[in-house]
Amino acid sequence: MTIHFPSVAYPPSGDGYWNPVTSTLNWCEEDYYATTYAAEIVNTVTNLYFMYLAIRGLISCRRDQHDTIFAIAFAGFLVVGLGSFLFHATLKYPMQLVDELSMIYTACIMCYATFAFRKSRPFAIALCIALIALALFITLYYHYLQDPTFHQNAYALLTTIAVFRSMYVMEVSLRPSRRLTGGARPGRNEDGQPPEVHKLSDNKTDDQRNQKILESMWRLVACGLSIFLSGFVIWTLDNEYCSILRDWRRQIGLPWGIFLEGHGWWHLMTGTGAYFYIVWAIWLRHCLSGKHDDYHLRWPSLLFSLPEIVRVSDQPKNTDTYQTNSGRHLLNDVGVANGASKKVR
Repeated sequence: MTIHFPSVAYPPSGDGYWNPVTSTLNWCEEDYYATTYAAEIVNTVTNLYFMYLAIRGLISCRRDQHDTIFAIAFAGFLVVGLGSFLFHATLKYPMQLVDELSMIYTACIMCYATFAFRKSRPFAIALCIALIALALFITLYYHYLQDPTFHQNAYALLTTIAVFRSMYVMEVSLRPSRRLTGGARPGRNEDGQPPEVHKLSDNKTDDQRNQKILESMWRLVACGLSIFLSGFVIWTLDNEYCSILRDWRRQIGLPWGIFLEGHGWWHLMTGTGAYFYIVWAIWLRHCLSGKHDDYHLRWPSLLFSLPEIVRVSDQPKNTDTYQTNSGRHLLNDVGVANGASKKVR
């Protein structure tokens, strides 16, 4: 027995308020089928979630006094969401540049946050100048080429460099078995540690705390990367099999066809993955600054909540309200990481 869900036939695509299309890209979602004021309605609306995540991050930075560089990164995140909203609504080339180039600039900001921490002032200034020059080169060369592949590769390379560098620093600074001991070595502080790594205590309690933090960080990284890469896979399938997906959408009708808008899923999933990355970078920065006991990860549920880094003084008194089945282990880790035993009821 075949089950048919109630649906409405897709209206035909047509001309819209923002015609003609001037962008070099036009995605798989059909144009102006829902409203004359948004060329790709699903691709437009899904950016509201992108902007929500950015605003959430900005509020967290202000409330919990995270380093300014991360507030700047979330501001860039917000510009990406706004630029993408305007691009998909209008399919105009200037709005496409706002969308795509703000991704490059935000990736450069995260590269600076990753490589400049605990470095000398001359190094930080030189790195800043180099990244500005790189961003300017990418901007001009991309405008000259107008080849989306160049932009995609540049963004992927910058993001990959920042992520793997953060992984390296996290492992060296937190995993007890990887922290170097002994005399100073070339390129290292007198305590034998890499310059960017804060000196950590050798006592067993600190090792246990750092191991717990590291495990929770890896869960955060794994979840964020899985969501981001899954979004990339869906984005690729949406591009490769666009004609088939359009046929399927028209066969099942609205609103069910919306769930086959792959580029919309790309916005939701890469936005979430990028948010996870910045949250992880914030937590790692606090640990490198020796503030292990001042901040912790609050992540009530792996599936139904978003992580954030909060000051210990901001932890609600009734912590049981945050302990769900999926989040109980994480919060118990936090209790150990903060050096406080916490009875879980």
